[in-house]
Amino acid sequence: MCNLFAGQSPATYAYVTRSVRLGGHATSIRLEAQFWNILDEIAALQGMTTPRFLSTLHQEALEIHGEVPNFASLLRNACVTYLRRPQNLPVADTLAKAVPAADAV
Repeated sequence: MCNLFAGQSPATYAYVTRSVRLGGHATSIRLEAQFWNILDEIAALQGMTTPRFLSTLHQEALEIHGEVPNFASLLRNACVTYLRRPQNLPVADTLAKAVPAADAV
C-alpha cells in the first residue's frame, strides 16, 4: 500500500508556479503539478481555458464570501471535491454544492 503513495513520481508533487490574472490583476499561484493537471481537466470540462476557469472561480468565491483569503487552498479543495464527486454528477453541480452559502458559515 505505501508504494502506491510513496512510489509517486516526484514530478507529480513538484511545485509549479503559473501566472494568471484575477480581477484584472496579475498574480502567481504555486501548486503541486498534479493539482494543475486536475484543474486543467476541470477547466476543459467547463469549456474554458485554465486561466479563465481560475478567474471565474475566484470571482464567484468573492461574490459568495466577500474575500478569498487563500486561493491556492481553495483550488486544492476544488480538486478534491471534483475527484470525490459521484461520477454521474456534472462538475458544475459538484462544485456548487461544495460551497456553502455565506450565511451558513
